[in-house]
Amino acid sequence: MDYSERPADPLADRKGTAVSAPKSSVKAREPRPSLAEVEAAVRTLILWAGDDPDREGLVGTPNRVARAYEEFFEGYNVDPLEVLERTFQETDGYDEMVLLRDIRVESHCEHHIVPILGVAHVAYLPDKRVIGISKLARIVDAYAKRLQIQEKLTAQIANTINDVLRPKGVAVVIEAQHQCMTTRGIHKSGVSMVTSRMLGAFRDNEATRREFLAMIQRGRDAGS
Repeated sequence: MDYSERPADPLADRKGTAVSAPKSSVKAREPRPSLAEVEAAVRTLILWAGDDPDREGLVGTPNRVARAYEEFFEGYNVDPLEVLERTFQETDGYDEMVLLRDIRVESHCEHHIVPILGVAHVAYLPDKRVIGISKLARIVDAYAKRLQIQEKLTAQIANTINDVLRPKGVAVVIEAQHQCMTTRGIHKSGVSMVTSRMLGAFRDNEATRREFLAMIQRGRDAGS
């Protein structure tokens, strides 16, 4: 697939700037349920599936599921802007591409709440400021560990890095398998979805974009 083919992104305008939803369209979030309420909901799902939540193997499952959800969706407790808060200016004039390849993506489809598993490749062209490389991985997790669709996830990562760091360009490519497609429904295993978001120099300069995609490919070839 040619990653340089960029489908229209409903989250951005033509200049690649995030478009905020009107305040009137934002619904107030309901109070967070208690642990007991979550466990009761899981018991209901077990019953609905046809099993007995009180049998030995399942008696502790409602609590385990609740704790697992805390890990799966810990991104809701992370402010992505705070993740990128600290930057560094002592770069000795470094202005070439910074790329973090093969960042593990563990997310969940918002339609069926089943895993989306894959990798993200994140790059930016510094403009006076850089960030610690671990922050790139953390910003991926901050958005991935939520109920997601891959297109939105890709845009959120790129837009946030662009808005906070103000680099010359940002590029994000995510390759992932959706278990809502591989383990249910159409049951097509081995199928990966690829999404890309190019901003600044990566969108406007074909040579820069090709360099980024070539670096991703070299990493794939080295690992094969």
